[in-house]
Amino acid sequence: MNSDDKKNSKSPPYPEKRFPAIGACGLDCGLCPRYYTDGPSRCPGCAGPDFSNKHPTCSYITCCVKRKHHEVCAECPDFPCSKFKSPEEYRLMKESSSYPSCKKIIPNLICIKEHGIDAFIDLQKKRIELLREMIDNFNDGRSKSFYCRVSSFFDVVLLRNSIDKAHRQIEAETIDTSDIKKRAKILKNILNEIALKEGMEI
Repeated sequence: MNSDDKKNSKSPPYPEKRFPAIGACGLDCGLCPRYYTDGPSRCPGCAGPDFSNKHPTCSYITCCVKRKHHEVCAECPDFPCSKFKSPEEYRLMKESSSYPSCKKIIPNLICIKEHGIDAFIDLQKKRIELLREMIDNFNDGRSKSFYCRVSSFFDVVLLRNSIDKAHRQIEAETIDTSDIKKRAKILKNILNEIALKEGMEI
């Protein structure tokens, strides 16, 4: 077999998913810092454009998307299979600030299983819109990962109210729109106070 034959015999890349903003495994790819990174290190989301070159192996995508033609594992009759840890194990896992929270994997997939992928994506789009607003208006260069995690864990109404409260405080204190550090500090204080009150781990 010559080199061209070997090249053509390789398995084709992953088919692109309809919703790369949600991982086949349940990760919130659309709420990940690397999803909002500029340049070649940007992640296109789960099985998004050029995903196979950036992430050549993923057992979840191979099984769920490529073999079974599902969008996420929640659509598989075998979910949850042996690939998944228990909710308690995910809760205790050490997490990176550069990736989505593993704590949301099982809750996300259960939500999809109970309500369908389209309903979940509608809700996630609202989270993404709120995240973009925080990144565009309150990012001091050090807060993107924090905003991504908050967008994953906060109820969307609570998150919307928090952003609105920050805007009101900024206006009341006549803080200049260019003073991004003060703007970020105000929003982060509001979000941290709510997280502490609600017992959220962010």
